[in-house]
Amino acid sequence: MEKIRMIRENMKTAQSRQKSYYDKRRNPLSFEEGDHVFMRVVPTTGIGRLLKAQKLTPKSLRKYISDPSHIVEPDSIQLKDNLTFETLPIKIGDRSVKILRGKEIALVKVIWSQTNGEDATWEVEDEMKESYPHLFE
Repeated sequence: MEKIRMIRENMKTAQSRQKSYYDKRRNPLSFEEGDHVFMRVVPTTGIGRLLKAQKLTPKSLRKYISDPSHIVEPDSIQLKDNLTFETLPIKIGDRSVKILRGKEIALVKVIWSQTNGEDATWEVEDEMKESYPHLFE
C-alpha cells in the first residue's frame, strides 16, 4: 500500500508540474465581433482521406441478414496445429505481364479452392511453377 501511495504522489507531482508549465506559457484567446482572424486551412491529404473513409457510419449499422453461403461447416475444414488451413489451386484463369522499371514480370491469375466458393489472386508465374507444376501441363 505504501508503494501505491508513493506512485500516486509522484504522478500528482508530475501532473502539477506540467500544468503549471502550460499555464505560464498559455495566452488566452479572446475574439470580438468584427475582429479579423486568420485561419490555417490544410488540404486533406491522402492519409487524411483514408482515415476519414475508415469511420463506421451509422447508416452501415443495421441488422445482419443471414446468408446460407456464409455458413462454414466446422468439420469440412482441416486445421493444422497453428490453426491455419491450406487452400489448393484449381486452375490458371488468366495470364498477364507487368512492367516494373523496365523489367517484365509474368503473372498468372490462380483460382483457389475454398470451402465457400472460389477465390482468385494474381501470383508470380515462376513461383507458381515451382510450387504447383501440375497446373502448367
